[in-house]
Amino acid sequence: MQTLPLHTIDNPEIFREGYVLLVDKPYTWTSFDVVKKVRKSLELTLKLKKLKVGHAGTLDPLATGLVIVCTGKKTKSIHTFQDMEKEYIATLKLGETTPSFDLETEVDKTAGTEHIDDEKIKQTLQKFVGLTMQTPPLFSAKFIDGKRAYTYARKGEDAKLAAVPVTISGITLLESKMPELVIKVSCSKGTYIRALARDIGEELECGAHLTGLRRTRIGEYNVSEAIDADKLHDKFKTIATNSGYFRN
Repeated sequence: MQTLPLHTIDNPEIFREGYVLLVDKPYTWTSFDVVKKVRKSLELTLKLKKLKVGHAGTLDPLATGLVIVCTGKKTKSIHTFQDMEKEYIATLKLGETTPSFDLETEVDKTAGTEHIDDEKIKQTLQKFVGLTMQTPPLFSAKFIDGKRAYTYARKGEDAKLAAVPVTISGITLLESKMPELVIKVSCSKGTYIRALARDIGEELECGAHLTGLRRTRIGEYNVSEAIDADKLHDKFKTIATNSGYFRN
């Protein structure tokens, strides 16, 4: 499924008819922040009010990378993008754990990593390739008895999430500078890379947490084709000028 590059658009109504926008989400932004940015910029530059806008898959605030945003009638196709395979570049720190499995919370446990070498790391990574059962992080938007799991986690309350099946089609070790690893992961919908970091740390008997995450691909769509979120407004403003519909 392809979409016209923004610089070729000369009719703003394409956004009502349906458009698939690839956005490179900045660090600390939520996926909904990206949606709000798109909606507000389209309204201000192209006068497209009450336009339907939605994202096709949440990306954690502490992650960067590809978010697919659908507008207009394309919002009905969001589920097709959500079901596509995802690819991530993840940085893990071995020998330390945090309750959230990433940098949202402080380190709570430490352990030695002297027993770990690259060969052991590679063997361990391959254990997670294929269909596996993964327990989602309690610091997540999953529901438990009608509440988001993170509401329990942030209050320090005990709660349990059931393990769910996920498929990891590939894990590649890109860099190893102990105690940090950089890996590339291709996986199915619903896979938590934070949980994978936790599980890798447990398998290596040292603990681990995620210190960096970037989503690089969703299906056939690559982050190299995405637009920086902070450039969206200017891109839409150019369309408004070139289309001849609006003169500011």
